[in-house]
Amino acid sequence: MSEAFRSSDRLVAIEVIEGAEAPSPELDQERRVAIFDLLEENRFRMAGDDAGPYRLTLGLEGRKLKCVLQNEVGGELRTFFTPLGGVRTIVEDYLAVCDDYFDAIKRLSPGQIEVIDGSRRDLHNEGSDALSAKLAADAEVDPPTARRLFTLLCAIYPRS
Repeated sequence: MSEAFRSSDRLVAIEVIEGAEAPSPELDQERRVAIFDLLEENRFRMAGDDAGPYRLTLGLEGRKLKCVLQNEVGGELRTFFTPLGGVRTIVEDYLAVCDDYFDAIKRLSPGQIEVIDGSRRDLHNEGSDALSAKLAADAEVDPPTARRLFTLLCAIYPRS
């Protein structure tokens, strides 16, 4: 695919399929911010199609990311499931480092916080690259969109 994105190659709406338990207020806020950021700027194109702009419904089903794509007016275009093998480990590591980071800002020196933040950024980059590669069979995204989708995946990922 790799041709230049057109102005119609974008997401105009994102909905999250909720899991069995309702998210905490903090997680709900994290999801809303991730969706807002994603809708502010994104480049997204369904593989082999030029039906954008798109509406995306996103959720987790077992060990897969469920994506339901619709056209701008809500007509279903495609549903696909992206296995999260390899990405799951990065998400779990990223969430653990985020917990460490939020704990560190309360009690550690700026230098120590910077080290943890660097690890957090590295894992986020690795996760967005891995997610983009997993989505490639079904959708093409630019790197900033992959980063925002990874953030949203982390926001909907069940905490242990």
